[in-house]
Amino acid sequence: MKLQSDAEDVILNQEKQIEKALKNIFYREEFVMNIHFQERRQQLLCDKKGPCMLVIFSGKAPMRSADEAYPFVVDRDFYYLTGIDRENMILVMTKDYAGNQAEMLYIEPYDEFKAKWVGGRMKADEATAISEIQDIRYLEDFDSAVNSFVDRNRGEGKMTFYLDLWKHNADQLPSQAHLFAQKVQANYPAAQIDEIFGDIVKMRVVKSEAEIEKMRVAQETTRRAIEAMMKFAYPGVNECALEGAFDFELAKQGVKEHAFPSIVAGGARATTLHYSTNNQNVQDNEMVLIDLGSANEHYCADISRTFPVNGKFTERQKEVYNVVLAVQQLIIDSARPGMTMLDLNNMVIEFYEKELPKIGLLKDGKTVRDYYYHSVSHSLGLDCHDVVTPALRTLRPGMVITVEPGLYIAEEGIGVRIEDDILITEEKAINLSENILKTVEDIEALMKK
Repeated sequence: MKLQSDAEDVILNQEKQIEKALKNIFYREEFVMNIHFQERRQQLLCDKKGPCMLVIFSGKAPMRSADEAYPFVVDRDFYYLTGIDRENMILVMTKDYAGNQAEMLYIEPYDEFKAKWVGGRMKADEATAISEIQDIRYLEDFDSAVNSFVDRNRGEGKMTFYLDLWKHNADQLPSQAHLFAQKVQANYPAAQIDEIFGDIVKMRVVKSEAEIEKMRVAQETTRRAIEAMMKFAYPGVNECALEGAFDFELAKQGVKEHAFPSIVAGGARATTLHYSTNNQNVQDNEMVLIDLGSANEHYCADISRTFPVNGKFTERQKEVYNVVLAVQQLIIDSARPGMTMLDLNNMVIEFYEKELPKIGLLKDGKTVRDYYYHSVSHSLGLDCHDVVTPALRTLRPGMVITVEPGLYIAEEGIGVRIEDDILITEEKAINLSENILKTVEDIEALMKK
């Protein structure tokens, strides 16, 4: 009994140390991030010629049904430049014809009555404390302020409005920036509208030390939740229950934000890349592919693991799994500044061309693309599929990318994907997910307990 008690004390002490470390990371970096917001705004406007106005909207949750709105998700560029996670705000930065710069934040006025129902709106001093923007104004004054700035700079060169007008697809609903662009075209037809998306992406793609620390916290909370899910697994368990085990462990750590909707795919369903139903039972001798992650102040973890629901890999599952694990390690070891994501993906294909015949694949005219039909990497940060441009797919120090090779053998009901998040440095890649277990031996040992 004494030995058991000592072991429990050791485990409890380790848990307390981890909790303390996480808290220290958060509080140590909070002030550092505040300093960065102002620097980012200055950097964004420094090479712009006046007169110009840069406008970024925080966003507003659309209505879902009746009097219910969808959950609010802050515009990541607005958050990146201000640190504020509130809806219905506008960041404005200006440079006049003489080069004088100014920045202001437009917010909703505080409403005592609404505060009783939905909580108080952010006050001016609170907004300044987070963003370091001193000039806080109310939304009702925004249109007149735009007109006043245009009027003051009339005849001093072409007026330029910088907006983030990027769209993921053509039929996407217009954003506040798109609607504002239409208003500018109607009210100031001589003004020019320029896209600011590329300039912000160049800044966001390279992560600061403070951002990386926030991502490390997300890695740790994700690790704990994955281990809890694996321990909970058993033959016949529903995918939804496994997802619930992951979510519950995050909630126990005080984490509500997911990087993206979780994928929990058992058996043959794991051969569908973005399977999202998550409501089928996983049978004995089947594997479960999970693709999920928590987020810390919107900074994401994106992790994939594949494990046997009964805790023991079959020989065939182990054979396929270890091929994927080997190529993943090859990519992590090889990633260097100057390489492109395409270079990394080509390495995966070349590896599979040599190794897949050894496990009985690539027969009857089939190619690697019949078993591996996605790419190995994407950028990671404030978004799971973080913003990037074609010119920025070349690796550079400070970038964080995923490494996620997979094999999908539909005729055998086997889907395997193993994904870690790595930081590119001058000399090598650092695996931010190295503490999240992934070898056959480690997975089986954990699930056996």
